[in-house]
Amino acid sequence: MATRHNWTKEEILAIYNKPLMELLYEAATVHRKNHDPNTVQVSTLLSIKTGGCPEDCGYCPQAARYHTDIEGNDLMSVNHVKAQALRAKSAGSSRVCMGAAWRNVKDGPEFDNVLEMVRTINKLDMEVCCTLGMLTENQAERLAEAGLYAYNHNLDTSEEYYKEVISTRGFGDRLETIDNVRKTNVTVCSGGIIGMGEKEEDRAGMLVALSTLNPQPESVPINALVPVEGTPMEEEAPVSIWEMVRMVATTRIVMPETQVRLSAGRTQMSREGQAMCFFAGANSIFAGDKLLTTPNPDVSEDMQMFKALGLNPQKPFTKKSKPDTVEATESKYNSLGEKPKWSRPGHTIERNKVTEEKQKAKSKA
Repeated sequence: MATRHNWTKEEILAIYNKPLMELLYEAATVHRKNHDPNTVQVSTLLSIKTGGCPEDCGYCPQAARYHTDIEGNDLMSVNHVKAQALRAKSAGSSRVCMGAAWRNVKDGPEFDNVLEMVRTINKLDMEVCCTLGMLTENQAERLAEAGLYAYNHNLDTSEEYYKEVISTRGFGDRLETIDNVRKTNVTVCSGGIIGMGEKEEDRAGMLVALSTLNPQPESVPINALVPVEGTPMEEEAPVSIWEMVRMVATTRIVMPETQVRLSAGRTQMSREGQAMCFFAGANSIFAGDKLLTTPNPDVSEDMQMFKALGLNPQKPFTKKSKPDTVEATESKYNSLGEKPKWSRPGHTIERNKVTEEKQKAKSKA
């Protein structure tokens, strides 16, 4: 089956709503044609700067305006990150993804430190991924030079429903950032979250946006919302395992060569449920007790599950060769001190506003 870049929402919805056994069979067939079905990549997600984000994403406990119980921290040191990466490698991870609660990357000492983290981890023979918010073409080139393997920038949901989730940035900014990454040799990781109150049409819409990119993202994380107290989405009902299986299977069929990442929400899934997701085409997980700020299964639990299912961790640089690292002193790309005008749509999302006002009242009491 050739990779298509012209999927329509109607076609994707028809796939999503197929009888489950037919859907699973088709997805598993596509998966086996393009991937080793018994190999799953194990990645570790590390929050290198937590909390205090100025955005109003309705799902996120790191948004400063919602006053959740998340304990914030300043940017980690390079040595701390190296120690965490070595720990992850010894536990079986082949990739480290570093996340910072920033709206966008800003040139300066903090970004320089992140570049040094990328160089350090790449030299450990591990794939390095970053999720740092919006970034410019020059910033993407600097990350590529340092040895970055992948950049994560999720679309979150469909363009239509995006306006019901976030008002502080536009959907177009997400696409522009992905386009800036595509101008380098860094691979793209972009997916979304289900369970935010969206309709099935929005799930299909998100997959249209991702699958019509050319090339398609090398990685697509599928997250189930983990409702956090204090956020606007704290009352959302949990996503069922059947919804996750359908979403994973549909993603696999629509994006056959992509690594589909079974991401947030795994603590609510049984081993049997996760096994169905692997059969449906998921071939990557995040290991460790936390996904930035939300709970995640322990590494030892995952290794027991792998043993029971006969799964093997994927070795680093299996899909793409290891990038070279250029030292800071030899870099062709310097800090430009850019101050790009990323959009601020500024419309009102009622549930976000209500939560924000409630938190303000609490803090004054």
